[in-house]
Amino acid sequence: MSDVAYLKSLLGVHPDFPKKGINFLDIFPILRDPIAFETLITHLLHHILTTHSTKPDVIVGLDARGFLLGPILALRLGAAFVPVRKGGKLPGQVQVVKYEKEYGVDEFEMQAGAIQPGQKCIVVDDLIATGGSAAAAGELIKKSGAQTLEYLFIVSLPFLGGEAKLDAPSYSLIQAED
Repeated sequence: MSDVAYLKSLLGVHPDFPKKGINFLDIFPILRDPIAFETLITHLLHHILTTHSTKPDVIVGLDARGFLLGPILALRLGAAFVPVRKGGKLPGQVQVVKYEKEYGVDEFEMQAGAIQPGQKCIVVDDLIATGGSAAAAGELIKKSGAQTLEYLFIVSLPFLGGEAKLDAPSYSLIQAED
């Protein structure tokens, strides 16, 4: 069984969550299994190291599940980790970007100066659906004068077209069916 098939087999599926008609794919069973979690991290690291000719300077993790993967990837790559949070959660001066979600408008923040001009970044999160939050993180990176090399996800919902909103290539281990 391939790494991807193994990880996909562990995803929890919760019908009608968070609302009727949605099948929620739960990554937490992967995180509860140390072998599966290591398989996930190793797969993502291998992808980064074989895809990019230069090592990223920064791993940007999106609130909240990107915080579970981002620090580990950053540590193993010798890169910085920078969190992008929902509005009102970070101290000090912040940069803010508003974005549309499936059910309204939200905002993401990043501490000013956390990413330096010219740095190369990879954005990581558990899932891409409509692409609004990932695209907002890309905007924050661009505002910092840095570059997004790639967006990494465990799961993609390609039928929602989120990847089309991104300013750099994306990679997802698992493409979910609608």
